[in-house]
Amino acid sequence: MTYMRVTESSISTRVLNNLQGNISRLGDIQQRLSGGKQLSRPSDSPTGTTSALSLRSDIRTQEQYTRNTDDGLGWLGTIDTALTSANSQVNRARELVLQGMSSGAGGSVGARTALATEIENIRDSLIGIANTTYLGRPVFGGAASGSVAYEKDGTYNGQGGEVLRTIGDNTKIPVNSDGKKVFGDGDDQLFKVLSDIADNLRNDPSALGDDLTRLDTNIKSMQTEVADVGARYNRVTQMRDTADSRILSLKTQLSDIEDIDLPKTITELTLQQTAYQAALAATAKVVQPSLVDFLK
Repeated sequence: MTYMRVTESSISTRVLNNLQGNISRLGDIQQRLSGGKQLSRPSDSPTGTTSALSLRSDIRTQEQYTRNTDDGLGWLGTIDTALTSANSQVNRARELVLQGMSSGAGGSVGARTALATEIENIRDSLIGIANTTYLGRPVFGGAASGSVAYEKDGTYNGQGGEVLRTIGDNTKIPVNSDGKKVFGDGDDQLFKVLSDIADNLRNDPSALGDDLTRLDTNIKSMQTEVADVGARYNRVTQMRDTADSRILSLKTQLSDIEDIDLPKTITELTLQQTAYQAALAATAKVVQPSLVDFLK
């Protein structure tokens, strides 16, 4: 029978390698516990790292959607406030037209002039509303990037097109309003109608009936736009809630992959420390400290 000679050096080397392995495993557990993460480098779990990177990419996408929806809500909220104010003033103008029609040609010229002056003030105020901006851009200017949508004389400086925001996967929504759609165009433009009303109050009260019909058309268009803006606002709000919920879900999945199970990790640390202490005790008995002990 042949025996392989085992030297003190080989025993010491093997035991020290085992101890080094125990220390390495103990260090890994301590690192996970202190960092709170199971993955500190890709080699810890290639599959987990791939999943974590994908989840982080999805989270960033959803976070961009929330930023887009916040911007969209800013646009639509600004438009809604402007239209609410405009609608109130246009209804006041309608009341003034009815007053002028009631007095007729036989009414006081001074009274009709006062009505015409108030109509002109409403017109100027409405042009200011039509030039409402959000972050420096006119909300009724279409895709235009100028500072105003309407000149003081009612000339439209905007252009067609939509200001779009991506609020979800393959989902875009316009967050502006077309001034021509809201305030009319040509002879039926609201500002032209109000100018004609002011002129007819002074000079031709009999034409106010036709002016009232045109004004009612403007009011209807404005109310339609208010409803449309409200619908878009609600849709953007829903998409924002969807993105927030998606982010929460993705972060939970990411936590399941990356974060440690604290009670489990503490238990692993305790077991590894016990194993290391036992290995040290066994090593102290196996590896003798001197040549004399070896010769015994």
